[in-house]
Amino acid sequence: MAPLSLLLLLLAALTPSPAAARFTCNAKSRATTCQALISYTPPPNATTTLRDVRTLFQLRSHRALLAANALPLTTPQSAPAPSPIRVRLPCLCSGGAGATFQRPTYKVRAGDTLDAVARGVFAGLLTYRDIAAANNVSDPNRVAVGQDLRVPLPCSCDPVAGLGAVVHLTYVVPAGSSIAGIAEEHGTTEQTLLQLNRLPDAKSLLAGQVLDVPLRVCSSAISNTAIDSNLRVPNASYILTANNCVMCGCSSNTWQLDCQPTQGLTSAVCPVAKCGDLFLGNTSVTTSPASPCEGTACLYAGYTNTTSFAILTNLTSSSMCDAAGLSPAAQPSHSSASGLGLPALWSWSELVVGIHIVLLCLGFLHRD
Repeated sequence: MAPLSLLLLLLAALTPSPAAARFTCNAKSRATTCQALISYTPPPNATTTLRDVRTLFQLRSHRALLAANALPLTTPQSAPAPSPIRVRLPCLCSGGAGATFQRPTYKVRAGDTLDAVARGVFAGLLTYRDIAAANNVSDPNRVAVGQDLRVPLPCSCDPVAGLGAVVHLTYVVPAGSSIAGIAEEHGTTEQTLLQLNRLPDAKSLLAGQVLDVPLRVCSSAISNTAIDSNLRVPNASYILTANNCVMCGCSSNTWQLDCQPTQGLTSAVCPVAKCGDLFLGNTSVTTSPASPCEGTACLYAGYTNTTSFAILTNLTSSSMCDAAGLSPAAQPSHSSASGLGLPALWSWSELVVGIHIVLLCLGFLHRD
C-alpha cells in the first residue's frame, strides 16, 4: 500500500468520527416524500463552481440551485459557489427516519474509502457507516473502483411543534458554533433545536455534528387541488413553479408568499395570469381616506394541467399597511426583489425626475 494511503487511513483512525445522524420522520402513510435542503460546505482549498455542486448532487436544474440560494437567474454555472451553499433534494420518509431519495450517488475512484467519501467528498453530512449500510458494504476500507454508491443524506418532512409545516435543513455544525448562534442565524429557537435533535442541553453540541434545523416557510393562497399544493418556500429564497412561469419568493418582512410572473426565461410558454384586470403579483390600493390600509391583491393559487396548462389566481382583500401602521402611500418604496437581495429598479417617473435634476445641475455649472 502506498505511503499516502497509509497516512490517510492512520488519520481517519485517529480522528474521532461523528455519530450517525438520524432525522425523525414519522410519515402518515407507508412512504412520504418532500423537498428538503442540504447545507454543503465546499472544500476550503479548492475553487468550487456552481456546476461542480450541481454535478456532485446530480441536480437536474441549475435554476433550482440558484433559487435555493436567492441568486439571480442570470448567474452562470461557472460562478464560484457560496460557502455554505444550500442544495434542494427530494427526501423520502420511511420507517420513522428520512434520507434523500435516489440522489446523490457517488462513483468510487482509486484510493477511496467510505470514510473519505463521507467526510471529504460530502463534507461530513453523513458517516461511512451510513454509506456502508445503504450499500451493503461489509468492509468500509475495501470498495470496488467504479462502484456506484448510494449516499443517503439525513433529512425530514415532519411538521414542527409551534411552526407547523417547515423545510428541514441538514446542517453540519462548524467549529466554534453554539446552539444559540445557530438558532439565531436560522430564525428558530434553542429549545426547538434541542428537542428536534434530542440534545440534553446546549453544552452537548459538537463540531461536525449534523443537525436538523427547521426553517419557517411563508404562508400562501395555493389551492389544495393544485399540482404544487405542497410548495414550501423558506426565508431568503425563491422557487420557480408552474413550469418555470411563476417565481415565488419568501421574505421574513411579511412571511407571505410573493409570487410574480418569471422574467427573462425565453424558453417558457406561459399563459397570462390575471385576476380580472389585475395581473398576478400586483396590488390595488383603495383611495378612500377612511380606509387607507385596505386593498386587493392578485395572489398565486397554484397551477393545474388536467385538460390544459393553467395558472390559478385568487383576488384577495388584505391590509396594505406595514407593521408600523403606515399606509402604502406613506411607506418607503420597495420591491419584492429587494427582499431577496436582488436590486430594485427605479420607476420611470423617478428616472425622469433624476435626469432633469442632472441636466439642471449641468446647466448651472456650464453657466458658471
